[in-house]
Amino acid sequence: MTAPRENVNAVTRALEVLDAFGAHEQGMSLAELSRRLQMGKPTLLRTARTLARSGYLVQMEDRRWRLGPAAGWLGVRYQTSFDANDAIDLVLRRLAGGTRESAALFVIDGNSRTCVARVDRPSLTRHHIRPGEMLPLDRGASGRVLTAFAGAAGQFYETIRRRGHYVSLGERDRAMASIAVPVFDARRRLFGAMCVSGRLDRLDQAQLMRHLPRLQAAATQLSRAIAPPVVDLATLVDRRWSLPP
Repeated sequence: MTAPRENVNAVTRALEVLDAFGAHEQGMSLAELSRRLQMGKPTLLRTARTLARSGYLVQMEDRRWRLGPAAGWLGVRYQTSFDANDAIDLVLRRLAGGTRESAALFVIDGNSRTCVARVDRPSLTRHHIRPGEMLPLDRGASGRVLTAFAGAAGQFYETIRRRGHYVSLGERDRAMASIAVPVFDARRRLFGAMCVSGRLDRLDQAQLMRHLPRLQAAATQLSRAIAPPVVDLATLVDRRWSLPP
């Protein structure tokens, strides 16, 4: 039983070594890697040499180590296979299923906001907003969140940024209520606003606030899913793809 467990540990160590390199680091000495990883130098050296044989690490002339070409190709292959649509689809479906309400993602599109994806609540009732539709930024939960986290000045938007969410009760549509939170990309730039919405005669502020933890978790999940490649929002808006119910 020792050998299989050691093999798994070796893989874990190798991944830790690769993960130790920052985005802009040109190289690290064995001593720095050992300090950063809290790993003994003999074990670290064996791991580094194994990774180097496969091209994932390279030892430079000054004896420092840097990521090798195989590590770069791994990232390229990931990015070419990554589909932001799939990630958004999955997160919104889980959110709609968990809240039993409609879930949508909006992005800033000029002076408006565009619904780039939506999953309706599990019922026969349909809401009239569809992917691709443009709505105002100054009304509705998603519009307010997008405006606030895009940097709008004023105490009103400062309060939204401090709270991290906004609740709208009949603000854009007198019959509708919604709650929204921001979604960020890998560089902590505003990606969009995710919301849960439904009819005002079913959802008051207290009910919407009960959905906030699940909504925040979904936004975090989407941020992590889109983190490796930074997605171009303009591409999403131009495609205006629709999610079936």
